[in-house]
Amino acid sequence: MGKALHTPANCHAREMLDRVGDKWSVYVIHVLVNAGTLRSRVDGISQRMLTVTLRGLERDGLVARTVFPEVPPRVEYALTPLGSTLDQLVCGLVTWSGAHLAEVDAARAAYDARNGGVQGAPARASLSETQGRRRP
Repeated sequence: MGKALHTPANCHAREMLDRVGDKWSVYVIHVLVNAGTLRSRVDGISQRMLTVTLRGLERDGLVARTVFPEVPPRVEYALTPLGSTLDQLVCGLVTWSGAHLAEVDAARAAYDARNGGVQGAPARASLSETQGRRRP
């Protein structure tokens, strides 16, 4: 791939990269790709962050929100046709992540051994331990 020229259009595209590349947006999109709709809370996310993420995805036209006039009211979220175009990209990232957990864990352990651990940071679970807690 050649280096892209800097243009006002691709500079503005950084906003979209920020949206679709943030931690929770990728996860929510992945859940919606696999489930079709978001029926339950996404593992590991607070209700507030889920709401913020869904509103951002809805504003960008990637997610549709449907309110059903029931008692109590029911709301469903689903990918729009535009949001569905992210299917292969997001699933590719999830697949890559799962395939390389052990390698990343080994690299982290080697780095920490060379550098005496991460200064000032709490101990973090390995990727494989984290993967076991969350279902991507």
